[in-house]
Amino acid sequence: MGRGKESLGSLKAGSLIAAAALAGVVSFNSGALAQTPTAPTENAAPTADNAVMLTIFLKHDQSRPLSELNAQLEKQGYYKAFPPAGIEVVSWYVMMGIGQVVTLRLPASRLREVNRIFENTAWGSYRTEFYPTYDYKAIGIANHDKAQ
Repeated sequence: MGRGKESLGSLKAGSLIAAAALAGVVSFNSGALAQTPTAPTENAAPTADNAVMLTIFLKHDQSRPLSELNAQLEKQGYYKAFPPAGIEVVSWYVMMGIGQVVTLRLPASRLREVNRIFENTAWGSYRTEFYPTYDYKAIGIANHDKAQ
């Protein structure tokens, strides 16, 4: 009987945590929707205080032949839209069995613009995963040098 109460208590605690997490997501999303959209700053350049790097996994839909995927990308305007002008392509590789992996360096203010390009032109041919990062190299090397 005690075990049943523990299980019920665990369920209640789990439900409360899930409800709190959901409330956080809803409040975050509602705030994001209320923001006034701004036009991308096309001439913005990444600087030390605003640059992010974005690694994008473009996972092919392996249930369809590559020629069909490429035709869909062409039709949706992917090749015209990506990469957008003024955004640095750091690397762009084919990862066999996965698809493509692209790393970009861009001003943080243009992150939404890049995301929208993939939503509008790549979905259907690719499943996408995004990994935003920042450049830590100088800090890491300075810490290493300091430790010597």
